[in-house]
Amino acid sequence: QVQLVESGGGLVQAGGSLRLSCAASGRAFSWYALGWFRQAPGKEREFVTAISWSGGNTVYADSVKGRFTITRDNAKNTVNLQMNSLKPEDTAVYYCAAAIQYSTVLPIKEVGFDYWGQGTQVTVSS
Repeated sequence: QVQLVESGGGLVQAGGSLRLSCAASGRAFSWYALGWFRQAPGKEREFVTAISWSGGNTVYADSVKGRFTITRDNAKNTVNLQMNSLKPEDTAVYYCAAAIQYSTVLPIKEVGFDYWGQGTQVTVSS
């Protein structure tokens, strides 16, 4: 069982930066691939990025590639999302998620993740 708590959301102007963090508690944190999803008002939740248990493999949605960076610290049981060059369309509730990693292929769909945080709001003003 893994519990996830996100932090770092807020209001920022377009072009600015935010850093989201997700603190995990529970057993065997380093066994899990971790990811971030987001859900904008009136839209379905969508994949943003994921990172392997070792941190050596990452995958990004095309919409954030080159602007967002995911990292993890297994010693601190945290995963971070550095968001740069933010756009109004990045406005959403951002969710941290954990998936037991069975292979080298990272999950990118909701169904592939086992545990979820409650989300943190990110608002980008134009």
